[in-house]
Amino acid sequence: MRPIVRFLSGELIEKIIAETRDVLCKLGVEIHNKNILGMLHDHGAKVVMEKDHVFLTDKIIDKALKTVPHSFKLYDILGHETHYFTEYNVYFTPGSAALYILDYDTQKIHKPKTDDYIRYAKVISQLDNIASQSTAFIPADVHEKISDSYRLYLSLLYCEKPVVTGAFTIEAFNIMKDLQLAVRGTKQELAAKPLTIFSCCPTSPLKWSDATSQNVVDCAHYSIPVEFISMPLSGFIAPVTLVGTLVQHTAETLSGVVISQLTKPGTPVLYGGSPAAFDVRYETTPMGAIETQMIDCAYNEIGKYLSIPTQAYISLSDSKQLDAQAGLESSMGATLAALSGINNISGPGMLDFESCQSLEKLVLDNEICGMVLRMTKGIEPKDDFPSLPRFEELLREKHLLISKHTRQYLTEEFYIPGPIIDRAPRARWQDEGSVTLLKRAHKEVEKLIKEYVPSRLPGDTKKELTKLMENEAHQYGMEHLPHITL
Repeated sequence: MRPIVRFLSGELIEKIIAETRDVLCKLGVEIHNKNILGMLHDHGAKVVMEKDHVFLTDKIIDKALKTVPHSFKLYDILGHETHYFTEYNVYFTPGSAALYILDYDTQKIHKPKTDDYIRYAKVISQLDNIASQSTAFIPADVHEKISDSYRLYLSLLYCEKPVVTGAFTIEAFNIMKDLQLAVRGTKQELAAKPLTIFSCCPTSPLKWSDATSQNVVDCAHYSIPVEFISMPLSGFIAPVTLVGTLVQHTAETLSGVVISQLTKPGTPVLYGGSPAAFDVRYETTPMGAIETQMIDCAYNEIGKYLSIPTQAYISLSDSKQLDAQAGLESSMGATLAALSGINNISGPGMLDFESCQSLEKLVLDNEICGMVLRMTKGIEPKDDFPSLPRFEELLREKHLLISKHTRQYLTEEFYIPGPIIDRAPRARWQDEGSVTLLKRAHKEVEKLIKEYVPSRLPGDTKKELTKLMENEAHQYGMEHLPHITL
């Protein structure tokens, strides 16, 4: 039996959705995109064009919910299926778009450069428990206008896993779409085997910018899956109660579903978010707070009630370094997320309120993910009945270390962590240098980078990606991209 945790009753979910409909139909949403407002008007919504405001209707909401896919799949660079977002299937992906990376040698943060990103891509390509890569941080050694597309470019060159990404501008979408078409070949192949998920973020409270709402539309035209990242802050720009925050989150997310589905019915989406319980003491948005994690798990239940696959920024930490707090918050988040059945769990590697990535934390989080994925398999009998022969063997042999039953099920029943997790007796640990967690994690990072095997993406495709990226860079005055070695 798969273990499951729930925070909301069916009755409460229905009440939240009913209140959400009232908000969307009576208070409405700001959408700073005239074309989208026009589309909504054509579908029967009341639009106040001069105020960029729209009042939805129950009919429009129902129409969108009727066409939104109940599941979808994701594929890697080579076209192999890697994800099936449905029911309680869970997958992990690193947190996205960090401004900084934590340097191991100095234990200080710095703005990442291309070399940092390539190291990250080499590491994530070998972490078995993290199914996708993300455009995890923003390289500072290229023009800011190409920072979105450049990190997608590097991801496609160096790692075969599908990519969770996004664009901060309308203009960036075209090159990011072209990079994906270079890999897949045609618009039809890209639609048949999605390679990326685009994060699209409404602005709390109840607002869509021109750029973000246009990204939703552009993705729909190419059947590129999107994850809606609503970010209400409880007690600041959302009601202080968790239920009130859930009403706002639901309204902001459903407004995105409406834009997506009216643009192109059947566009795959993830019902996601990155809310937080605002800490008034420090004026911060703690992603590791238990209330934040509860909101994530609860809106996931609302998404499942609506039969939409789900996502959450959870399994990350607000700590500034790889310490006990980082492990506490990340493991608690990963556990709750998996037990709740959040389909796409975003967060591994992240520190400091979603602003910093750490490769050492990323490899540790890979072990957390492995343990959690084992937990979700639950406890099932494996040739355990009848039990009498097993205990007869145990009494006869005095142990079961080399029993056929042990050898058959050992690695299936137990998750065996890598060298980052210390399970040695103290004497052996001391004999081997009393190595700390941070040092073990760094050693694993360097090992993975050394053992990296280049992506099997065809050489001609890599050249085409580079040509596209160089042409984009030239438009913003960059004569050359930073030097890379394939």
